[in-house]
Amino acid sequence: MKHTLLLLFVFLTSFHPPETNVYICGSAGAKKYHYKENCRGLSSCRSETVKTTIKKAQGLGLTLCGWED
Repeated sequence: MKHTLLLLFVFLTSFHPPETNVYICGSAGAKKYHYKENCRGLSSCRSETVKTTIKKAQGLGLTLCGWED
């Protein structure tokens, strides 16, 4: 039993889920991130669309687009 719990603990602490990629508008005024590159919330973006991780987007203070929540 102790051996099984130890293996489970090692597995759970070593597991890192993959980073979720999101899309953001490359302009300085961007406020939202998007799961889909073709989200209608990005249609008003006049700059390039940038692929990044959700952690980086949230670190920039961006929140999920209202069309995708």
